[in-house]
Amino acid sequence: MMHPLAPHYLPAPPTLDVEDRDALNDLYIRGTPENTLRAYERDLIYLTAWKSAAFGEALTWPEQEEVALRFILDHSRDLSVATGRAYETAEELIALGLRKSLACPAPSTLDRRIASWCAFHRMRNLTSPFDAPLARQARAKARKAMARAPAPKSAHPITREVLEKMLATQQPGLRGVRDRAILLLGWASGGRRRSEIVSLDRADIDLNDFDAKGVIWMQLPLTKTSDRGQTPRLVLKGLAARALVAWIDAAQITQGPLFRRITRTGALGRNRLSDAAVSQIVKRLLVEAGLGAEYASPHGLRSGFLTQAALDGAPLPAAMRLSLHRSATQAQKYYDDADIADNPATDLLG
Repeated sequence: MMHPLAPHYLPAPPTLDVEDRDALNDLYIRGTPENTLRAYERDLIYLTAWKSAAFGEALTWPEQEEVALRFILDHSRDLSVATGRAYETAEELIALGLRKSLACPAPSTLDRRIASWCAFHRMRNLTSPFDAPLARQARAKARKAMARAPAPKSAHPITREVLEKMLATQQPGLRGVRDRAILLLGWASGGRRRSEIVSLDRADIDLNDFDAKGVIWMQLPLTKTSDRGQTPRLVLKGLAARALVAWIDAAQITQGPLFRRITRTGALGRNRLSDAAVSQIVKRLLVEAGLGAEYASPHGLRSGFLTQAALDGAPLPAAMRLSLHRSATQAQKYYDDADIADNPATDLLG
């Protein structure tokens, strides 16, 4: 099935006939992660609206260098103290709900939108205007001028202590069993991302060793850093393994999506749980645990796993084997953030 916005940004080489073009488009759809496709959609909507507001025109292929430069300038300064075209454009985007404020957007947001725009050009076999010398230089200057400390993806890590408080609020019934399994699987399997948790099917869970060894093997369909079919097997033990088996047994799931929606009457639905639903579950349990919805985000499961591994003295490579971090530098940040007073190395002399 063709993605809704596919014709607007997927490859369109003029030399291909309709059949070959459709085949190429299908290849891009199947070979691009769903999260990336969603990001392309959001960015295309934003870029289209910005070009219309700024120039009164639709996007063109290839885009003009003047447009690329103007885009960089419009998104590399605080427009709350500005007037003129850039201010008016931003106000129009705010009115459309596409921009939050007149403040300077995060550098990462600008980089992502430019990356999408460049990708759209590559898909059409065209040179991006952002590759022009002046645009490249302006973008580099903007990156330095806008430099700021990166905001954490979660205000706090969900360490074992926090996780136990959340689990203590478990609701009765099927919903409580499901939410408990989601939390424990997401945390204990290495700190899984929301998209990874909800992408799991029953076929990805191997219970053959559970009765004899209390071990569950799981195969993620895909991750942010691994292609489909190339993810390593992960393991669940102890409390997390028992919670997952309890969910599978209670919901009688034999095939299809592992985690599913539950109706208002408490009945099991057929539809796969969404990324947003996992976020809502985490926030609700944080509130019920007395910590507040803003205490942590779902990424706190990931940061909490690595932080707890550091506090317990687990070697970084062992933690990375489960978290599936490619960069030791990135994973090391969670170890560095652990309270030094709780670092087991401080107790070497007793």
